Amino acid sequence: MTESTRQDVVNVGDKLHIITRRNYAEDLHRHFAGTIEAVSEGHMRLHGYTFVIDQDAIDFRRGPELHNKIYPISSAQLIINVLPSHTIMDDLEYRRVDGRLTLVDGARLRLDVNESDGIS
Repeated sequence: MTESTRQDVVNVGDKLHIITRRNYAEDLHRHFAGTIEAVSEGHMRLHGYTFVIDQDAIDFRRGPELHNKIYPISSAQLIINVLPSHTIMDDLEYRRVDGRLTLVDGARLRLDVNESDGIS
């Protein structure tokens, strides 16, 4: 395959939502949403927001600061969702929609992010 016909799995500018799988029930729920700034052999650097669960509200809260994070492109520990290019990253938040945990941007994005059907 030549360079001009190669299709990359992810590219600079792609918007991703990443869930880190928990190994144990008591592990912290960690999610990240960001835009890819660089891609190298097997890794990608993203700029975006970290989300963690608020145990009191049983809901996810976005951290106030933007972060740069490096993730592997392929890992069994990660669930990676490619977000539409029109996603408004600064407006992302979690809401309950029909009892399901949903990532929304206040415009068009509605991504169901329940880790199992048993979560309500």
